[in-house]
Amino acid sequence: MDLSDWLLTTRDRGNPATRLDSRRPDALAWAAGNDVRPLVHGSTYFRELLAGIRAQERGDLLLFTDWRGDPDERLAGAGTEIGRVLREAARRGVIVKGLVWRSHLDGFQFSATENRHLGKEVEAGGGEFLLDMRVRPGGSHHQKLVVLRHPGRPELDVAYVGGIDLCHGRNDDAAHGGDPQAIPFADAYGPRPAWHDVQLAVRGPAVGDLEAGFRERWEDPAPLTRSPLVRLRQRVHREDEHADRLPPQAPDPEPCGTQTVQVLRTYPNRLFQGYPFAPDGERSIARSYLKALSRARSLIYLEDQYLWSPQVVEHFARALAARPELRLVAVIPTVPEQDGPVTLPMNLVGRITALERLRRGGGDRVAVYGLENHAGTPVYVHAKVCVIDDVWASVGSDNVNLRSWTHDSELNCAVLDAAEDPREPRDPAGLGDGARRFARELRLELSREHLDAEAVQAPPPGAAAPEAPEAPDPLCDPVRAFELFASSAAALDAWYEGGRRGPRPPGRLRAYRPPELSRTTRAWSLPLYRLLVDPDGRPMGVRRRGAF
Repeated sequence: MDLSDWLLTTRDRGNPATRLDSRRPDALAWAAGNDVRPLVHGSTYFRELLAGIRAQERGDLLLFTDWRGDPDERLAGAGTEIGRVLREAARRGVIVKGLVWRSHLDGFQFSATENRHLGKEVEAGGGEFLLDMRVRPGGSHHQKLVVLRHPGRPELDVAYVGGIDLCHGRNDDAAHGGDPQAIPFADAYGPRPAWHDVQLAVRGPAVGDLEAGFRERWEDPAPLTRSPLVRLRQRVHREDEHADRLPPQAPDPEPCGTQTVQVLRTYPNRLFQGYPFAPDGERSIARSYLKALSRARSLIYLEDQYLWSPQVVEHFARALAARPELRLVAVIPTVPEQDGPVTLPMNLVGRITALERLRRGGGDRVAVYGLENHAGTPVYVHAKVCVIDDVWASVGSDNVNLRSWTHDSELNCAVLDAAEDPREPRDPAGLGDGARRFARELRLELSREHLDAEAVQAPPPGAAAPEAPEAPDPLCDPVRAFELFASSAAALDAWYEGGRRGPRPPGRLRAYRPPELSRTTRAWSLPLYRLLVDPDGRPMGVRRRGAF
């Protein structure tokens, strides 16, 4: 496999100001030799993160970025509140540095108050915590990253990147009973909303790339805010206004696995004063999707919080129209998180318009599902995962919408595994790119949970595929996987339509059927959606060309 067929070259990234693509001796725009594991569910991630932080010692480094952090969110029971865990680490001599978004809209119960409280916990232990408003108007810092470095013990170095914030509502597991520390949410999800999410644990040289990206933000000399009122409040609350110097970055960890990782970001074209590391913004997440979609031949598997924006979905629709054998499976929330009389239509209109475009491109080769737990309560899908042809996988903080691709800061990792899946040595995509172990196992792990399916074990790495396996996993075949999703959802839908008589069928998938919006509702909600919900952060010239 030629990695540049799937991954962005330095020129493709379109941001010569970043040091991500020039920091290694090979000057490649990606890092090979990593060990990457998906951590499905907040509880899985939180337990591992807790163990990693508690193992850190004096002089180790803990860096994190977040959209929202609640200091009392428990990672694994009483005494493991994230604020306390970070404070204790700083008191042990761990160098703790945090960058978390300061919301423009604290009065609307976004994240600024909670993040400020988390900052007090960190600073009480001697760490440093900055509330960062260096975004476009109405934008946010949406990146979710934790980096743990260990000078003298680099084999312990790890970075966590994905969709999971260190806040209330995220600590759920495969049973999807919800986080006991719930958040206000749409009524359909009940008092304890179930939450589906994914984070990556990355070990190897890519840890250095993720740390370098943190340092670019940390070293930005621009003021944390331009608002005179906020700056006055900073002084009243004695908040840090400037970042202290970080210790020099340690050498990258040694190669330890078979996965190549490319760090991808979104930064907007920040008004008045651009980012020094992205003067015109960066849209490498969008560009990475477009490159991978151009090679899609069999199956696009998507889990996304939103799946809206006609401008973004257009590229998926074109791929479907160009390849009659290509299918798309998407798993999304059944109900938006906000269900008010104004916010619900604003959230729905972009999705409905996007799904109409997808179906014009792919017809019945497009299948969209919601999730529920075994009690019949909807599960909120917050994961941001895309797997194409079981070769290319992307996991991170970005959603499939214009805001994530252009306007907010986002962080993703695209993963290509050098190890082929030995269960399928043939070439399903017709491109000389057989299924790769990481991408396939990620898709299968998520699919099995949604279908209540038992796993069929793959041979260990390096083993040859058996000539005649007794029970090949049907999910490995993209057409069969598409059919299994459809039949599982149809059986569960029929059980409900039949009055829930008899045992509940296995599976958690429901066919997604958006509510109808009248022409009048579309007419008033679409402009508000474009202005408030899904703004565009591209430079005007790029926007006029319709490019990313």
